Amino acid sequence: MFGPGSRFNAFFNDPRWALAIIRATVLEAAHPQVGAALIDNSTFVTHPWRRLRNTLVSLQRMFGADDGVRQREAARLNRLHARLSGTDARDRPYDAMDPEVRAWVVATIFESSVTMCRLSGQPLEQTAIERLYAEFRAYLAALDGDAGHLPPTVQEFWTYYERVVEERLENTEAMRVILYKLFDHLPAPPLLQGLPTMWAAGRAIAGPLIGVITVASLPEPFRRRAGLPEVPGAQTLMQSAYLAAGLARFLPDGWIQTEGLTKLLTLSPGGDDPRARTVDALRERMKRAGALVRLLTPIPPEPEPDGATGAPRGAEEFFSAVLDQTGDGYVDWPDLAAMAREIAGRLDLDEPEETRLYDAFADWWRELQTALDTDGDGRVSAPEYAAGVPSLAGPALIRVAEVLFDVTDADGDQRVDAHEYRTLFRRGFRRNVPGADGTYSRGVFVREFLSFMSGRERSTPYDPLFTDA
Repeated sequence: MFGPGSRFNAFFNDPRWALAIIRATVLEAAHPQVGAALIDNSTFVTHPWRRLRNTLVSLQRMFGADDGVRQREAARLNRLHARLSGTDARDRPYDAMDPEVRAWVVATIFESSVTMCRLSGQPLEQTAIERLYAEFRAYLAALDGDAGHLPPTVQEFWTYYERVVEERLENTEAMRVILYKLFDHLPAPPLLQGLPTMWAAGRAIAGPLIGVITVASLPEPFRRRAGLPEVPGAQTLMQSAYLAAGLARFLPDGWIQTEGLTKLLTLSPGGDDPRARTVDALRERMKRAGALVRLLTPIPPEPEPDGATGAPRGAEEFFSAVLDQTGDGYVDWPDLAAMAREIAGRLDLDEPEETRLYDAFADWWRELQTALDTDGDGRVSAPEYAAGVPSLAGPALIRVAEVLFDVTDADGDQRVDAHEYRTLFRRGFRRNVPGADGTYSRGVFVREFLSFMSGRERSTPYDPLFTDA
């Protein structure tokens, strides 16, 4: 069911799968419980490339051949989902551990994989569909210990799928954000930051097209019931997109590798990885090409990055770039939980280190709430933060820095060496302490973290950790 011989593995590097995953994500977000969890807890709007990278890595681990890796990833996902619960805007409860909800998420990926083949003119044979369905049921069983919330056969699955689409899906806020905000305002991936005009020009064309293609591929009964607009020619455009993506499958082996894309998304500009240096050089050439184009056309110049190394930034900029991880204009627990989640994922933490990290961030949130939430609404606004900036670096934040050092120091020698540093920051080791022995001591590591969080210095290793899209 898993590993190189699985049907899923064959799809992983299939260019059609990009369209299928977008479609599946919209169908997931249309479920009211999933949609509410995304709106309240997810960073998919402000950090979509980070979310994509983490999703691809998780799927690779779950569908890989190593059963130990799969069990460890399933345990990590279960811990993550166990922390996501609450109520939506209509006071309906949601819980990411609800087995019916988890079954629906798996169902959307399976159904969208089958649909992508049909729309591209290369429908799967029945035996291949049954094999693929068995693999996705095995994936659900690896998560929940039981695949019983998905029907046992493909024939029964289609009845289940139509029933959920008819009875459960809604035009949720999360679905609207994905279709009409995310693609139109998609931030540049880390490797293309610094070229905002070129990125915006391409996004202005591609964003609306992706939205139209995705809507046209959704089940027709749901499109009508949700009131999604029918754009003239959308069906033809959608089928053409799937056909074109299907033709890309015939490119030579190795030309399209999802794993390679995942690694590119993890590169931090300025790092010591040879690929990062190559990309940095390519970006410089693109900037020169852009400058030449601007000499010949009225395109406005690319804005220069704000600030220099170590330069402070304003409180409002720090609030939106670093603290407001979910992008809703406020800071509350989901924002700090997103920071803890990203750190835990990069370091691949197990229990109890992951819980220690979350607990430290939870203590910091309670400290922030007490010091900065002056109107008592349970969250911190940008004006509240700007008025109380000196209260940011209290004892709880120092504790966060101490725990962060402990979980980064994998070998427990009270030093962070180059390998441990690179694991956390995904960039080259920067030894900037005179007389240091090639490692970071606890004191230096903690001071650097506190300097970033309270002094708001830009261009430290923490900038790409918390601000990369």
